[in-house]
Amino acid sequence: MRKYNLGFISDEEIYEHVKATVKSYRREITLKQFNENIIDPIKLTFDSKVYGKNIQESINDECYRQIDKSNTNKIGYFHQNLFKYAGNGWNVPSQGFDVENNLLHIYVEMKNKHNTMNSASSQKTYMKMQAKLLEDDEATCYLVEAISSKSKDDVWKISLDGQSRSHKKIRRMSMDKFYELVFGDKLAFYKLCMVLPTIIEDVINENDEFTLKNTVYEELQSKNGDLQLSLFLLAFSTYEGFEMYNTQK
Repeated sequence: MRKYNLGFISDEEIYEHVKATVKSYRREITLKQFNENIIDPIKLTFDSKVYGKNIQESINDECYRQIDKSNTNKIGYFHQNLFKYAGNGWNVPSQGFDVENNLLHIYVEMKNKHNTMNSASSQKTYMKMQAKLLEDDEATCYLVEAISSKSKDDVWKISLDGQSRSHKKIRRMSMDKFYELVFGDKLAFYKLCMVLPTIIEDVINENDEFTLKNTVYEELQSKNGDLQLSLFLLAFSTYEGFEMYNTQK
């Protein structure tokens, strides 16, 4: 195995964690899956012409968009579950907070981006943390953001029931600061980011089953030899004029 030399996690552990994340990724799309919510062929036609692409490229773009939407939560898995390797009391419970350390009385909710929580979600999370402080007067609660507006460890200020609320032990923290807190290395997150592309490449190169299988183009092309027409028929097969080409199954 290649040496990744992160220091705060072993080569074997980070490889297996990345492998588990890659394995969880959606890696297949068929024509049936592609059209589950009925594709808009008019939009794809505009996209191909306006952006100077052929229709195959626009179809592939839509395939990747759908796959990407399915994979969003997989990155949350990567961020959260890495901390099960940290030791020293850190764990990833099946319920409760996303990451906990009962020895240090630290309780963490994780979000991928700083701007993905709406007001209701923010208030619900804050009240959950307030309840934890009432239960454990030694507790410190963190909202950790993988992609934050800046590197930070600040008191979380929020509007709750029309009033501004804050507590020194309810905090918002960027992922780099959380890695520093957990691993005692202020460059830990940076080091991981620098080696992550290599680890992913190693995982994919060593596991043939992780390649993408996309049959949408071939299946459309096989319908009647006219890719553009086949695309229209996905949505318009019963419309006037189109019914004569209706070979959909």
